[in-house]
Amino acid sequence: MPIGFSGSPPIFDAMFVIVPLLIIGTLVFIIVKGLTTWASNNAAEVVHVPARVVSKRLEVSGGSGDTSSTTSYFVTFEFEDGRRIELRVRGSVHGLLVEGDHGRLNYQGTRFNDFQRDIG
Repeated sequence: MPIGFSGSPPIFDAMFVIVPLLIIGTLVFIIVKGLTTWASNNAAEVVHVPARVVSKRLEVSGGSGDTSSTTSYFVTFEFEDGRRIELRVRGSVHGLLVEGDHGRLNYQGTRFNDFQRDIG
C-alpha cells in the first residue's frame, strides 16, 4: 500500500461539478428573466396618460475598490386617479425632469417610452 495521497477528497470532486452548475444555472435564470420581461413589455399595450412627476431617485451599484459603478435612474409618476408607477429611465431623461412636472406619460408595461411636459 503506497504512503501518501490516493486522490482528492470526494468533496473536491463534487465542487468541480456543483460550482459550474450553479454558475450556469444563475446565468440561465438571468437570461430567461430578462427575456420574459422583454416579451411581457412587448405584449403590453402602449399607454398614453396624463401624469405628474412625484419623485426621482437613483441607485448606484458596484464601485468598490478598482471596479466601476453603475447608476440606475428611476422616476415615480402619479396619474390623475392617484395611482403611481415607478419606471426606470435614462440618465438624460432623469436630469431633465423635475418633481412637480405635469405632462403626458407614454409607457409600455414596465418600459418607459417618453414624457412630454406640459408647457404653459
